[in-house]
Amino acid sequence: MKFKLQLLTTFVLLLTFGLISCQQKAAKKPNVLLLYMDDLRPQLNCYGYSEIQSPQIDALAKNGVLFKNAYCNVAVCGASRASMLTGIRPTKNIFRNYKVFVQNDTPEAITLPQLFKNNGYTTISNGKIYHHLDDRMNDWHEVWRPYAFDKNPENLAPTNWWQGLWRDYQTPENRAFYKRTNRGPAYESASVHDSTYIDGLMTQKVLRDLVKLKKEEKPFFLTAGFISPHLPFNAPTKHWDKYPRETIKQPYNNFVAKNAPEASISTSRELRQYTGLPKKPNDLDDATAISMIHGYYATVSYVDTLIGKILAQLHSLELDKNTIVVLVSDHGYNLQEHHQWAKWTSHRTSMQVPLIIASPFETKNQTTDALVELVDLYPTLADMCGLNTPTNQLEGQSLLPILKNVKSKGKDHIFINNSNGYTIKTNQYSYTEYISRETNMAYAKMLYDHKVDPDENENVVNSEAYTDIALQLHKALHTHYKQNITGK
Repeated sequence: MKFKLQLLTTFVLLLTFGLISCQQKAAKKPNVLLLYMDDLRPQLNCYGYSEIQSPQIDALAKNGVLFKNAYCNVAVCGASRASMLTGIRPTKNIFRNYKVFVQNDTPEAITLPQLFKNNGYTTISNGKIYHHLDDRMNDWHEVWRPYAFDKNPENLAPTNWWQGLWRDYQTPENRAFYKRTNRGPAYESASVHDSTYIDGLMTQKVLRDLVKLKKEEKPFFLTAGFISPHLPFNAPTKHWDKYPRETIKQPYNNFVAKNAPEASISTSRELRQYTGLPKKPNDLDDATAISMIHGYYATVSYVDTLIGKILAQLHSLELDKNTIVVLVSDHGYNLQEHHQWAKWTSHRTSMQVPLIIASPFETKNQTTDALVELVDLYPTLADMCGLNTPTNQLEGQSLLPILKNVKSKGKDHIFINNSNGYTIKTNQYSYTEYISRETNMAYAKMLYDHKVDPDENENVVNSEAYTDIALQLHKALHTHYKQNITGK
């Protein structure tokens, strides 16, 4: 009898501990892996394009939900990242350009990584997440970029030392020229290993972090902030070789959109930082333009390969069973469409971004046409991980309902601001007003009908057939986003 009682007691204890263990496992917070791209446009196989080889990103899309209608809130890196990581849209007064420091523009904001850190997550910033290395460093347990924290002969602070390194040329002639002038060509093909360039080094760090985080058994918010495909378009030669030069084509719409206002035409100061390009970067000769496009494709394929390594490590460590993976870009990029290069324009090519959310707990291999914006990502990840969000800060909406039902409509409209251009985007239309900072009055306007003109080749704002639509969108822009425009 005594033996039976001991056996019964042991059974009850085991059952109790088993239930507790199961409850603990059930209560374990999901991890988050953020794959943050720079200048990546959604010209990928998973988005229905065939020019760029992106098998690893395509595989990620099959493991989650691909958003076909996602847009940044400002098409320049510093401001876009500040907006996404605070969940706050840009206004006349904040998040104006690439020079933005979140700690200056919105010092009281609880940022996305800070929220996770405050809730017991290990937060690690690898590569380019905030634009500036020394912005909001306390949001992270660790901030790391290749070379930045190495002892340097000039005794510079890490952020200043980094400024002279990040272009990362690898051929001897380019390295020597860069060291001497802090300048170099807009693209490079070097016969080096994938781990040689900065993005490769950053990937190796992420792989090590995953091993370490697996052992710690704490939830994590881990980032991989890639520089590519940002200029300069530098990639190992083998990725350039994936694209025979004769297959590289310039866009068919290498012309300024019909009736486009002068204010809409970018002259991209970014390209002026590189050697071998004309003073007016939009006037590239055809051979150079093809080399630039070739380089962009090569860098995308390079990063795609690195992403594959990270996802393979996640799987081999079995962390994929409890990790939400997000792939997103800070904005799009113009590759000579509308006779323009780079970003920070109010054209779709600058503003549309790839967005993939792959969660082991949600729908897989689905796409959605729901209209979304990058300020939605903050509340989405908080919602997916069961975290309470800050009061009266977030301006986006959780995408979790869309992840559960990809046929959901999404938003009626979203807001995008590029310098003096203020855009309201609906499913069918993109309407922009260029507004004077001094008078708050519009001095130019654009309207594109994406149903009949998805590539935005004709501005129809003054067309009689669109008078009512233009008026409706004008009213909506100044009603819903008045404070963003006036700063009040």
